Amino acid sequence: MTRKDESGKTLKVQSGVSQPPSVNPDIVSKRLKRRKKKYTAEEYVSGIRSRNMAVLSQAITLVESRLPEDYEFAQEIIEMCLHLGTPSLRIGITGIPGAGKSTFIETFGLYAAGMGRRLAVLAIDPSSGHTKGSILGDKTRMEKLSIHPNAYIRPSPSAGTLGGVARKTRETIILCEAAGFDTILVETVGVGQSETAVRTMVDYFLLLMVSGAGDELQGIKRGIMEMADSIVVTKADGENRNAAETTRSLFQNAINLFPLPQSGWRPKVATCSALNNEGIRELWDDVNGFAEFTRSTGFFEKFRKQQAVVRMHDTISEYLRNSFYKDRKVAALIPAVEKLLYEGSITSYKAALMLLEKYHEKGA
Repeated sequence: MTRKDESGKTLKVQSGVSQPPSVNPDIVSKRLKRRKKKYTAEEYVSGIRSRNMAVLSQAITLVESRLPEDYEFAQEIIEMCLHLGTPSLRIGITGIPGAGKSTFIETFGLYAAGMGRRLAVLAIDPSSGHTKGSILGDKTRMEKLSIHPNAYIRPSPSAGTLGGVARKTRETIILCEAAGFDTILVETVGVGQSETAVRTMVDYFLLLMVSGAGDELQGIKRGIMEMADSIVVTKADGENRNAAETTRSLFQNAINLFPLPQSGWRPKVATCSALNNEGIRELWDDVNGFAEFTRSTGFFEKFRKQQAVVRMHDTISEYLRNSFYKDRKVAALIPAVEKLLYEGSITSYKAALMLLEKYHEKGA
């Protein structure tokens, strides 16, 4: 091919080598095929029961999906798994920032797995405000536990859910139990007023604290302390050992003033060092002592039934919220109502009523 430059001289231009596309079409094709490949609900359940971790992970991804087409299918899988689970112990773990939750969970989890327990860790990461995805990745912070044959770690984004608990954590627990995991650890983002949501889905609630964080008794809400079945002061090693013991005494004195919980179990305060593997065995014994005691009194089963009722109400709330915001008439009106709010033309109460009235309109 020839053409002229600005001076009028003739230039010979080589056609060159054709460039490949920026993305390998074979890879794209394979990815699309992989996405399109779906199991039936029965195949998912069969894979979960046979302890296929890949199938379990795919099923959890379905449960966590916000896509409407995945919702009904995920619920079908959950219903089929509901009564297939092995007897389990669900442990919720929360704590103030800096308490070393991930380090503690790895040490505690390795001890439990070493005792022959099959352990599933549902690590609830804070979510990105833009992508709603996990931003910490607890699995990368529990290297030894993540490769243990008796352990399974599932990091999940909190996605803005109340209490820092993933939107579908309850359903994920059901799937893990159907896969034969008899010990479920639910790690939450951190302590806050709404963090108590985790208490409605576990049997044993563990609160992690650390010494030297200022006024310890003011550093956490009393309500969370009252719900704890055990409080552990972490990092009780080295020069911090004495300070940890002092903090333990403060908390023990505080919870002794609280009324006895419904379970009838008087919470204990202990110290531990996940780094030196100290206090872990004693805590494991306390967890099992709690389970044995509450099973003997009937509270264990009663509390599980109460949790099922809570799950029902949460499901209703979630369904109504999704139905409201996915309503076309409501979605079309929201920008205009928000504009009026920004301008100060209406109150938030009035704006909400306008949208609710639009949602309840019949016909059209």
